[in-house]
Amino acid sequence: MLKGIDPLLTPELLMHLCAMGHGEWVAVVDANFTADHLAAGRIPVVRLPGHSLQRVSQAVLSVMPLAEDVAKPAAYMHVCGSAAEHRTPAQQAVVDDLVAQGLDATRVEACERYAFYDKVKAASLIVQSGEHTAYGNAMFCKAVILQAQAA
Repeated sequence: MLKGIDPLLTPELLMHLCAMGHGEWVAVVDANFTADHLAAGRIPVVRLPGHSLQRVSQAVLSVMPLAEDVAKPAAYMHVCGSAAEHRTPAQQAVVDDLVAQGLDATRVEACERYAFYDKVKAASLIVQSGEHTAYGNAMFCKAVILQAQAA
């Protein structure tokens, strides 16, 4: 255990998040996502079964700020055949959290299913949640983390 660290962040997950550089993406995917197939042995997969997309996203974002220099540093898998503005309740919960943290909702991309798969293939890390709703998938781009200025 570490003081001030979300207990959902396992040592393995913290190691991978810490190793990511700015501009790299982490995918937080649902329990039915084809994580191992898309990871193809190149991308680490960390599993957090029993936890929702929102809860896992909150934990990841508690230690990883979103990129400011990327037009859309957050994305979710758009539901096939639905209206452009449609979000599932799980997706909406994540977007609501991002907005509450100060991210403009227009900076969150609704990504077509197969384009989302391609985006995951380029990610640095896949975190598989226990989310059981369809399309319970999101991605986040890591920001530059600057050392605090000495007073």
